[in-house]
Amino acid sequence: MARPVTLFTGQWADLSLEPLCQKAKGFGYDGLELACWGDHFEVEKADAAYCRRKRELLDRYGLKLFSISTHLVGQAVCDRIDERHKGILPPHVWGDGDPEGVRRRAAKEMIRTAKAAATLGVKVVNGFTGSSIWHLLYAFPPVSPAMIDAGFKDFGKRWKPILDEFRKAGVKFALEVHPTEIAFDIESAARAIEAVDGHPAFGFNYDPSHLGYQGVDYVAFIERFRDRIFHVHMKDVAWSQTPRTSGVFGGHLNFGDSRRFWDFRSLGRGNVDFERILRALNAIGYKGPLSVEWEDSGMDREHGAREACAFVRRLDFAPSGVAFDAAFEKK
Repeated sequence: MARPVTLFTGQWADLSLEPLCQKAKGFGYDGLELACWGDHFEVEKADAAYCRRKRELLDRYGLKLFSISTHLVGQAVCDRIDERHKGILPPHVWGDGDPEGVRRRAAKEMIRTAKAAATLGVKVVNGFTGSSIWHLLYAFPPVSPAMIDAGFKDFGKRWKPILDEFRKAGVKFALEVHPTEIAFDIESAARAIEAVDGHPAFGFNYDPSHLGYQGVDYVAFIERFRDRIFHVHMKDVAWSQTPRTSGVFGGHLNFGDSRRFWDFRSLGRGNVDFERILRALNAIGYKGPLSVEWEDSGMDREHGAREACAFVRRLDFAPSGVAFDAAFEKK
């Protein structure tokens, strides 16, 4: 049996949840991955009655729920806070904007999110962590190893208490490995695990689109972290095979600009080899949802969401339960 196909609602937060449920069902999805913004899932309101109403709404449209996602608040836990964060954070987390206060309130909100997820009946919260050292990525002026070590130590100090609460709630946190986070490739992901002392509640929301254009082996990521793939995003990205006027860093060009070296694409229209990914997921025994995070600046999103669902269904397959040549074995 192939895996359920869900739609991440983060790119649809301008719509209320019920109209989106209607659309997702019409597109052919099995369920939703609810974003913790817009009215899709509001952590501060998530008592038992609120969570029951959300479940009832999804049930009305025959949609399943496997995870929620809190990328925006998670970003603020470790980040160097500035005015950009005010635009993505709930007012009660932003507060007066004092950076350390924002980080502490974001950490408390993450703990509340774990408890809300448990009340809702889901076992995985996807999100970001932020990073105090992302600005040091290009090592000039020279960056000492001690500065990088301090960044991972800061991540561990801030996130281990959060992860302890996740474990108490019976919920896992899945970091979407991504530029601007503490982990953005295989090497930094391994260091992040070390920084939280291999905490069992810490793993990854696997998304190949953030690895491919960097030149990172996105199939090797699955093989390396096979026990920590808690959730999977299906998202495509295209990168140029010839030199462009901008590179991996983007040249300060907006998404959708033809001068970019890379850009996100609707599934099947980029460079990601999803068959290799699905075979690797089969090899590690991943049975969770394949959640479409649809992004393509050059395409109507409803057309894209529909074709993305069909793409995943066409490509996904269950692993074999027998060897292909088993019929030739002697009985």
